Amino acid sequence: MWKLFAVLSAVFAALTSILAKIGIKGVDSNLATAIRTVVIIFISWGIVITTGAYNGIKDLTKQNWTFLILSGMATGLSWMFYYKAISLGNVSQVAPIDKSSIVLTLILSFLVLGEQFTAKTLIAGTLITAGTFVMLWK
Repeated sequence: MWKLFAVLSAVFAALTSILAKIGIKGVDSNLATAIRTVVIIFISWGIVITTGAYNGIKDLTKQNWTFLILSGMATGLSWMFYYKAISLGNVSQVAPIDKSSIVLTLILSFLVLGEQFTAKTLIAGTLITAGTFVMLWK
């Protein structure tokens, strides 16, 4: 099931970039990000309330809160920089750089989380990095 969710994530991430580029025309990138964030808040809390997941708030630990807040800050900064980048450049060039975060995630998952770094991971990371440079090559 996780693979289906991952594919859906990729589809909606692609739509996000295209829809954002169209919607950001003539709009300050920070304002656009703020509007997007409000929409996400309503959708997220709507799902939490509908599914009853809000009951889990009382079980969150200090560590949960700390790292969820830090993750939220990283997400916010990522979105702010992404929207600024697509307001100034082509989505077809910004997106591959943004998706190079995959390689950074692989490295950090090894260093921070102790996840396996295999030959397959090394090859995939190298290909993603090479693909990013090919997309940017003029």
